[in-house]
Amino acid sequence: MQTKNVFDFAAERRTNHNVRSKAAIGIAALLSAMALPSFAADEPAADESLQEVVVFGRGETRQLQGIDAAQIEYLPAGTSPLKAIEKLPGVNFQSADPFGSYEWSTRIVVRGFNQNQLGFTLDGVPLGDMSYGNHNGLHISRAVPTENVGRVLLSQGAGALATASSNNLGGTIEFYSIDPSSDFDGQLELTGGSDSTRRVFGRIESGEIGTLGTRFYFSATDGLTEKWKGAGDQEQRMANFKIVQPIGAATLTGFYNWSDRAEADYQDLSFAIINRRGSDWDNYFPNYAAAVSAAQDCAVGGFAVPICDDAYWNASGLREDSLGYLALDLPVGEALNFRVTGYLHRNEGQGLWGTPYVSTPGGAPLTVRTTEYDIDRKGLITNAAWALGAHKLEAGVWYEDNEFNQARRFYPELSLTGPTQDFSQFLRDPLLTQWEHLFDTRTLQFHLQDTWQVSDALRLNFGFKSMQVENDAWTVQVNGAPNFSASIEADEGFLPQVGFAWTLSDSNEVFGQFAQNTRAFVSAKTAGPFSSGAAAAPGFGQVLDGLNPETSTTLELGWRFRATSFEGVLSAYQVKFDDRLLAIQQGPSILGNAAILANVGSVTSQGLEAALSWRPAQYLTWFNSFSWNDSQYDDNFTSDGVVVPVAGKQVVDAPKVMIKSELAWDNGRFFARVDGNYIGKRFYTYLNQGGVNAQTLFNGSVGYRFENTGLFEELTLQGAVSNIADEFYISTVGSGGFTNADPNGTAQTLLRGAPRQFFVTIKASF
Repeated sequence: MQTKNVFDFAAERRTNHNVRSKAAIGIAALLSAMALPSFAADEPAADESLQEVVVFGRGETRQLQGIDAAQIEYLPAGTSPLKAIEKLPGVNFQSADPFGSYEWSTRIVVRGFNQNQLGFTLDGVPLGDMSYGNHNGLHISRAVPTENVGRVLLSQGAGALATASSNNLGGTIEFYSIDPSSDFDGQLELTGGSDSTRRVFGRIESGEIGTLGTRFYFSATDGLTEKWKGAGDQEQRMANFKIVQPIGAATLTGFYNWSDRAEADYQDLSFAIINRRGSDWDNYFPNYAAAVSAAQDCAVGGFAVPICDDAYWNASGLREDSLGYLALDLPVGEALNFRVTGYLHRNEGQGLWGTPYVSTPGGAPLTVRTTEYDIDRKGLITNAAWALGAHKLEAGVWYEDNEFNQARRFYPELSLTGPTQDFSQFLRDPLLTQWEHLFDTRTLQFHLQDTWQVSDALRLNFGFKSMQVENDAWTVQVNGAPNFSASIEADEGFLPQVGFAWTLSDSNEVFGQFAQNTRAFVSAKTAGPFSSGAAAAPGFGQVLDGLNPETSTTLELGWRFRATSFEGVLSAYQVKFDDRLLAIQQGPSILGNAAILANVGSVTSQGLEAALSWRPAQYLTWFNSFSWNDSQYDDNFTSDGVVVPVAGKQVVDAPKVMIKSELAWDNGRFFARVDGNYIGKRFYTYLNQGGVNAQTLFNGSVGYRFENTGLFEELTLQGAVSNIADEFYISTVGSGGFTNADPNGTAQTLLRGAPRQFFVTIKASF
């Protein structure tokens, strides 16, 4: 596949770019790397507790839970690791596909904070905010194949100070890839099931090579499934390589992942469309004649007819990514550890819609509208840990330079009788470029903390981080609008974090935390300050000067407990979210109208979380979690001169009550699992008009492991079913943005969840 160099237009950049500031930040990061190359703070060492269903973070000063690869393996092959943590308290995860990997629909909300307000990392490398139109990273489903995920850690309240994230107002989710095995072996998986699903995964392990101790693995993935309604395929190919090389007492680790993803989209729905067309309604593809006829009717009616947006010709999301890092772990004696990680990420992406709003001259009354994304990120993470008596001192610096190009283009459909564009391939030679902008974001983050073991029972953790994020934006090409160049900065010198863990007995522990965080501004034309319709207007610089970055203050207090057959956690929290920025979508998403950016004041959240893992028998585990979250807007705001009375309303897509339960049996050979998830009512309007009713879904899996079968060391046969009761439900809310009110049910911002699906996987280890 041809890949364009998206930074060939670098010569068109502003000559008055802040070179001195960039150089100063780069030098600071380099000096820190030389002086403080360090240890991955707060990465838990592997221990026996990781074999449990859920790790409850004993000894940590904040709410922390995690799962290991064994829990992910219960799910259908290729399922997103995000779906594996949906059973944890505080987590609302939704997706319109059974795998949780269809990116347009994937949403995760934790304690009322949505996906782009959380922090995500892979082996410590930042993944950005993992939104569909990601400007600063990529989704975990493209960063590493599921089979190579070793564990996932969730911090519901506030992540560790060392987390490389500039958007985590709320918690953090850390993914860790497995390390290469010391033994030569391999794994092969074949999966098939509903909607012609087929997926192949293979991994080969080198084992330790000679006296050098080198070990590596290489894996490849090829998967395809048809949409469960409508027509079109969702396809992904991945190649993953990881190598570990001991160098004396040090360890050098290299990682590389390539991903090529093409997803045919489901049509965004509204309750009005569901009532008029049915819940199985989708885009016109492959009926091109119907799409052309609908476009002609809409043009005649001046696009005033509501049904013009009921369906589009076709839609898809294309993403090609390369992500790699080199990490050096260097212990110096028994007390001092250094870790340095350098990483690089390249991305090319297109989101395609067949739109009737722009016609092809001399061709069809429609075109293919794209939003195009090109990312070139490079960064350095340095950390140091020094054990000094009862103290563990840690310090580190994260620096990243991210160049992001975003464009809106239209491609012709030249024929009235048949399509001329392939929605599964990157399109070239546009008919029109409506706009193209370049964004350069430079992030510098420093942290310093001390973990003090005051006594055998009491541990204190206190420290701070400082963050400076500079965002520059300028026009590369614009059609019919003035050029613009602008800058904005989020600069917070002191963001404190204080916590404690107090061991009352071998069975009981109390913990608590206070933390402050800031979210940097988004550098994109479709989100953040630069998405405003005023971006090209005179005085826009003064508008930017008046904006403050979003901030949060988190307080949490919890109790961890355990006995011979059970362990769990109970916690309470309060979060104050200030300077909230809201971009209000104007009209249907496909029109691409500039959003209106509004400061909507603050949000107050308070809640309770509980989780219990009980082992009533040797091979039987019953896990349960409960969450109550009351997230309310504190202030009304004004839109187009009208006061929107949202004060006291529940935050959108933040259910008040969630109850999760999972029963699992595994004796080493036979295993079975069934889970039930209750999600309370969710709103997609700020005035809480137009809600999605509560839902309860059940999923399950069963399998058997055959050992020493001749050719294979282990052969596993596994079956899985999602949505066992075949319930109709709305999964994603807000796919087309959120709105103030929806009295007629016309807000096209819902996606229906998948019906019952079946999958079978054969896994062979040798």
